[in-house]
Amino acid sequence: MTSTSSSTPEPATTAAIRPKIGLLSAIIFVISSVVGTGVFKKVVPMSAELGSPTLVLAAWFIAGLVSLAGTLSNAEVASMLASEGGEYVYFRVIYNRFFAFLFGWTNFAVIRTASIASIAYVFAQSVNSLVALPVTPVSWSEVNVLGLHPLDNFSVKLLAIVLVWGQTAFNIRGLKTGEAISRFLTAIMIAVMLGFIVFGLFSSAGSVVNLQPVDTGLSGKSLISAMALACLSAFWPYEGWNTVGYIGGEIEKPSKNLPWALTIGTLSIMGLYLLMNLIYLYIMPVQDLAALKQSPNSIAAVSVAGIMGGKTGSLLISCLLLVTTFNCCSITILMASRLFYAMSKDGQFFSRVNYMHPTFQTPSRSLVLQAAWTTLMVLSGSFDTLTDMLIFAAFIFYGATTVGVFVLRRRMPDADRPYRVIGYPVVPALFIAFCAYLVINTLINRPEEALVGLGLMATGIPFYFYWNRKKPA
Repeated sequence: MTSTSSSTPEPATTAAIRPKIGLLSAIIFVISSVVGTGVFKKVVPMSAELGSPTLVLAAWFIAGLVSLAGTLSNAEVASMLASEGGEYVYFRVIYNRFFAFLFGWTNFAVIRTASIASIAYVFAQSVNSLVALPVTPVSWSEVNVLGLHPLDNFSVKLLAIVLVWGQTAFNIRGLKTGEAISRFLTAIMIAVMLGFIVFGLFSSAGSVVNLQPVDTGLSGKSLISAMALACLSAFWPYEGWNTVGYIGGEIEKPSKNLPWALTIGTLSIMGLYLLMNLIYLYIMPVQDLAALKQSPNSIAAVSVAGIMGGKTGSLLISCLLLVTTFNCCSITILMASRLFYAMSKDGQFFSRVNYMHPTFQTPSRSLVLQAAWTTLMVLSGSFDTLTDMLIFAAFIFYGATTVGVFVLRRRMPDADRPYRVIGYPVVPALFIAFCAYLVINTLINRPEEALVGLGLMATGIPFYFYWNRKKPA
């Protein structure tokens, strides 16, 4: 990138994003970016792992506390360094440009784009379960490109791609457009979830007997191991709370509103998740929920709704899945694109991405590039595998942000901190310990996946040296 004189105003196409959203909208973005499909499905593997309703609820509670600890720690750093790009900006200040680049590249190469692809694909599958899409010809399914089958289940993939590009177009038209859609869909989502909870509590199909503790024979190390695996299942539905930091530069009074949005949003999600899972276990015995694991296409929430309200109940929850996946996909598209724009603005990404639409004041080229790469991810059909391999990498970065709390307290003790993490140093230390456990456990027990994940992270290194070849050390 060519530097310009400080006296020369920046052209409209590369102007900084202007703050446009308040606290309520930021809270909605947190909720929208987190609540996807996990809360409707993860109770099944957790029930199979633990075998007791009380332990399942405890796992959801523990996972929520861990997420909250990470949120509170993230909030302190965000209150000091709020800017478009989120952790990319934080890491550049706390560590160095290379670590910040690795974070951004990993999100572009796999984490965020694979998440968008996966959410869009689940949306298309949900539509297909309600209205059958055309069956892919066998000859198409057998097309092989580098070991992949891009045309397999093509009608579902095509709908997922249409969703990605349609929502990209909406988000190009402005933050307010995306915010309005999210506000409307989030209101519907929360209303239906609360209705499900209230209806479930008074349903004659439920029984308090289903909530009583079950002697599973787990104790000591076996209990800790089973609980850890169940918590990891529960953590996926909480994933994504940090992405609101990517639009930190677009939030009004970010040093004040961003920490509150993270905290209030995470607490709200935690409450909803616990209540939803309480209803699942109240309506269906834990053994029946565990048995659903044998049916890969089954969804716990749909099965429970069917018991409560027959076909109407199942249809209602299926429609709710459409709303949540549509909404979560839109918000992830909106926020992740800001990260890649911030990287390009810093000279750490493709230079043409450093562009603001002159009319809508959105990073339109970043959105388009993101959609193009996500399209390839959808066609590859390998996004779930890639996300599984990189999930431990996400925890490396989560832990690194929390380590930043200690680094900044030591390096900048007198700096203004509009928000200080509650329970310092215990709360951030516990979250770092959890992240370290997850990363080490993955390296020991799943070394192949971990090494492939690290390899995918490393694919960005040649780009880093290319983009930094003319910069002083």
